Amino acid sequence: MNVITVPGSLDDQTFESVLEQIAKLPVDARLLVDARNTTWASPYGLTALLTLAQTREEKPQFFPPEKEDTASYWSRANFFRYADDLFEIKGRVPSQRTERESTTLLEITPVSKSDDVHTVVERIQSKAAHIITQNLHLESRAVLGFAMTLSEACQNIVEHAGRGGWVAVQNYNYRKRMGRHVVQIAVCDAGIGIRQSLESGNRRPLTDRWDDGQALETAVMQGMSRFPDHGRGQGFKGIRGYLGKWSGKLAVRSGTSRVAIVPPWDDDVPRRDHLSPMPGTQLLIMIPEKVER
Repeated sequence: MNVITVPGSLDDQTFESVLEQIAKLPVDARLLVDARNTTWASPYGLTALLTLAQTREEKPQFFPPEKEDTASYWSRANFFRYADDLFEIKGRVPSQRTERESTTLLEITPVSKSDDVHTVVERIQSKAAHIITQNLHLESRAVLGFAMTLSEACQNIVEHAGRGGWVAVQNYNYRKRMGRHVVQIAVCDAGIGIRQSLESGNRRPLTDRWDDGQALETAVMQGMSRFPDHGRGQGFKGIRGYLGKWSGKLAVRSGTSRVAIVPPWDDDVPRRDHLSPMPGTQLLIMIPEKVER
């Protein structure tokens, strides 16, 4: 049994340590994913864990967080609801309290077809309007763009993944990093990934420098789709436009590379290559609270 240690704080950056541990092992290796000492997880961290389990030939064993508050939040966020099918869970997990309104905007939700995308957007509309105007202090016109951004991010799974994925949206206090509220959208799948998606439509550019990083640049920054139809590939362009208007962040990981549009408030890097491999595509979108200058 190969023990994979989940970091104490699990987000898009620290999740890389999980992948680094797994990269040395064959896909049929037996895993025990140990999250007992994890005390916090972002929507990206939770959806990425579920996505990771989908990539294994044999169900990994899983130790949930020992801290009661953490395990309780994971339960409210629907993590254990889906983890039960993907992991062999060891130890006790809190029961989900369906009568309580979740503090998240959108609990972890599976997406595999266009109908799922419409359902996700409908479920979040009223909550999003309140959060965006009251917590992020953005103008009311930002609500429509938020729904479009969420829809485009989820549609990416439907059109390109080749299999289902996960979406989660949360509003939380980002005091530690930037001193204000932020809404995070995480969309993760274990599908074919952006590079293979472009190749399947014969949309690979004529370049010798073709790899996961170049594929991400082509799809995310240049807006190329595997579909030759005019107007396709506009999803990332629309997301970039919305986030540029509200100083948001976009990070997209696929294969062994990651590209990011980094706003002034963040210290991420625009591109990283030679990462530990991860099937599919993982999106992170962050929209910060507006602060008057």
